[in-house]
Amino acid sequence: MKSQQHSHFSAGTSLAHCQQNSPLDALETRMLLSHVCGLSRVQLITCSEHTLSQVQAQQFSTLLQQRLAGTPIAYLLGSREFFGLNFKVTPDVLIPRPDTELLVELALQYTPTNGQLLDLGTGSGAIAIAVGHTRSDIQVTASDISPAALTVAKHNATTLLIDRAPLTFFTSDWYSQIPPQIFNTIVSNPPYIVKDDPHLDNGDLRFEPINALTDHGDGLSAYRQIIQGARSRLQDSGWLLMEHGYDQAEAVQALLRKNHFEQVTSWQDLAGIWRVTGARYRASTEVLA
Repeated sequence: MKSQQHSHFSAGTSLAHCQQNSPLDALETRMLLSHVCGLSRVQLITCSEHTLSQVQAQQFSTLLQQRLAGTPIAYLLGSREFFGLNFKVTPDVLIPRPDTELLVELALQYTPTNGQLLDLGTGSGAIAIAVGHTRSDIQVTASDISPAALTVAKHNATTLLIDRAPLTFFTSDWYSQIPPQIFNTIVSNPPYIVKDDPHLDNGDLRFEPINALTDHGDGLSAYRQIIQGARSRLQDSGWLLMEHGYDQAEAVQALLRKNHFEQVTSWQDLAGIWRVTGARYRASTEVLA
C-alpha cells in the first residue's frame, strides 16, 4: 500500500519518492517522469535516487494535476505510438488508437503495387503515414477539413517519412477540394459517434476535437458522403475501406450495397468487434442511386 499520495512535488524530491507517492497508476507516473526528466524506464529504476530540479518538479506537478483532471496522457506527452511509429498529437487531432491499425493492415493488403491511396479525414496522419512508411511504392494522398490537424499531419510526415516520395495533403471537406484523380484505394476513419451519445462526456473523448468524433447526427452522414463520392474517385475494382463504431457494421454494409459496391465485407479488430467495413467498386455495374 502506498503512503499518502499527493500531486505536488518539490525540488529535491527523488524519483523513487515520486513513483511511490503519485496518485496515478505506476505506468502513467513513469511516462510523465520519463517525459519531464528525459529518462528511459530503465533509468527511472537505476537512477531512482535522482532528484527533481525546480523546473522538473513544477512540470511534473502540473502534468499530474492535468492528468487527474482528465487530460489524456497522449496530449500531455505530445505523442502516441501507432503502428510502430511515434506520432505527434495535439488537441487538434484525435489520439491514434490500436483499433485503427486494422484499417492500415487492410489498406496495405488491398492496395496494389505502385497504387494510389486516398485517406479522408487524416487527422494526425496516422493511417496515411503508417501506409506510406510500410509501403514506399504507394502514392498517398490525405485530406482533412481542419487546417490545424493538417499542420500536425504534415509535421508527422516530415518527421517519420524519410527517403521516400512525400505525401500529398489537401484541406478539404471530404472530396470537395481534392483535384480530379482516380485512386486504387480510399480509406477513412470518419466521425461516427451519434450526437448526444453519453460516451462523448466520458474519458479522453471529452478532450478530443468534437467534429472528429461525431457528425452531430445519426453517426452515418460521413459514410453516405464518402461512399457516394467514392464512385467517381475509385478505379474499377478499387476498394473503399472505412472504420466505424462497434454497432455500425450492418448499417455501413447496407449503404455500400445501396450504392452498388461488391464484395461487401466487415472485419473484426483484436477485441472481436466489427471495426472496419469495406467493399469493391465495379464501374461496369455502376447505376446511379
